Amino acid sequence: MTDLPEPSNETAVRPLVEAIEVTKYYAGVTALDKANFSCQAGSIHALIGENGAGKSTLIKILTGVITPDAGVLKIDGQTVTLDSPMKAGQLGIVPVFQELSLLPHLTVAENIFITNPPRSRLGLIDRRALNGQTEQLFDSFGFHHLDPEALLSELPLAQRQMVEIAKALSRQPRLLILDEGTSALTIREVKLVFQVMERMRQQNRSVIFISHRMAEIEEIADTITIFRDGQDVGMFPAGAVNHDELVQRMIGRKLEQVFPEKSLRPPQQKPLLEVKDLSWEHVLHSINFSLGQGEILGFGGLEGQGQGELLFALFGVLRNLQGSIYIEGKPTRINSPAAAAQAGIGLAFIPEDRKTEGLLLPMSVGDNITIATLDRRTHRLGLVDKRREKSAIQRMIDQLKIRTASPHIPVRNLSGGNQQKVVIAKWLLTQARILLLYDLTRGIDVGTKQELYQLMRTLADEGAAILFFSTELAELVGMCDRVLVLYEGQIQRELKGPEITEENLVAAALGLNAGNGKIGG
Repeated sequence: MTDLPEPSNETAVRPLVEAIEVTKYYAGVTALDKANFSCQAGSIHALIGENGAGKSTLIKILTGVITPDAGVLKIDGQTVTLDSPMKAGQLGIVPVFQELSLLPHLTVAENIFITNPPRSRLGLIDRRALNGQTEQLFDSFGFHHLDPEALLSELPLAQRQMVEIAKALSRQPRLLILDEGTSALTIREVKLVFQVMERMRQQNRSVIFISHRMAEIEEIADTITIFRDGQDVGMFPAGAVNHDELVQRMIGRKLEQVFPEKSLRPPQQKPLLEVKDLSWEHVLHSINFSLGQGEILGFGGLEGQGQGELLFALFGVLRNLQGSIYIEGKPTRINSPAAAAQAGIGLAFIPEDRKTEGLLLPMSVGDNITIATLDRRTHRLGLVDKRREKSAIQRMIDQLKIRTASPHIPVRNLSGGNQQKVVIAKWLLTQARILLLYDLTRGIDVGTKQELYQLMRTLADEGAAILFFSTELAELVGMCDRVLVLYEGQIQRELKGPEITEENLVAAALGLNAGNGKIGG
């Protein structure tokens, strides 16, 4: 990145960007209500709040995606009208939204330089120069694990997120906005992004950082602004307010206990699900475990150790599996998601990327909730029983406390937490007995997390069997009755009861044997 000129004394005290009494309405709902926000040049400013608090709406206004219904925007003290992303980009404001803007059938390099690829004298794209520029960009940020020539669709979500961030950084923004930009990243990748943010701060550039990971905010932010119910409810220097106070201001109430009490019932003698010697290509190796009714079984380990592939295998997504799967003691062949969800098997899968794998964003909230169970409300003539459908939708909205102005609005208009609830509602309607949860609370605020934790425990107490992969150690400790830690596609260690600690989870995730500090068997 090129260094910017030193700011004058005047610009040093004047905010780089300001939003003054900004208001925005959506279909009768007030998303922002005279909200105020300001970010200084050369600072990392955390913006926190529950899903639906107005953070993403503010960011869309600052980046020209939408226009406010009232209020004033200022850049360097000058009133501006941001009526398009192009206008915001010209002023140096570049976002990384939760929804990736990448094209899956293009390469990494093609995605990064899609608007201005290097060309030959004949006007054709110069692919050697394109890949060279991308490698140079990655070298400058330390993103050495990304391949410019890789097809985007073949990359895991974390690497796709890194490509999105690199694409934004290639525009050399004065103000980089990361809207949950680290939620899909590994610990190593988060550190790389933090290094880039530190460099931007040193160069008098700024970052607005939205994250629900409080540890990240405490590590990197200079200033914190809290939003609740569409309004700003406080701005503080980082460290001036403790964690409990921040949470209380975010949700408007005291968070008494994050995780519900674990069940004291003994495990079922006869397992609902058994997996024996399950292997897949070079990723999964002789996986064996059982899952009892009413049990929450966690999968731990560093990302990329086979946890996701194991869940996909159980849900019938992967081909050429070896080994056996038993449902209630009966050998079961699951060769498609439709087979997994059918009566007698009853598997449901909540994916890690709700926007691309769990929802149809242009469709309504109600249609997304009922899409997996349409056949159950369809007459012999092929017509949907609208009365039963409406009743089912409202029952799920009430049960999961989905905040929506109407079941008829597009699901993309909902906050991330409420979108996740819609995905869950869709599968609960199938009356699934076995729930496969892939990083259920990624990008979800603390209040909604608590609701989802309570829902998990309630479903387990009602007889559901839950497989739960999480990248947050505290969730595995707080929620799981047992944890299987995967390392290089194998079960490294099983932890039960008081053995489920963050220390044991980390040791097993690194391939260390308990007690001797040695790697491997």
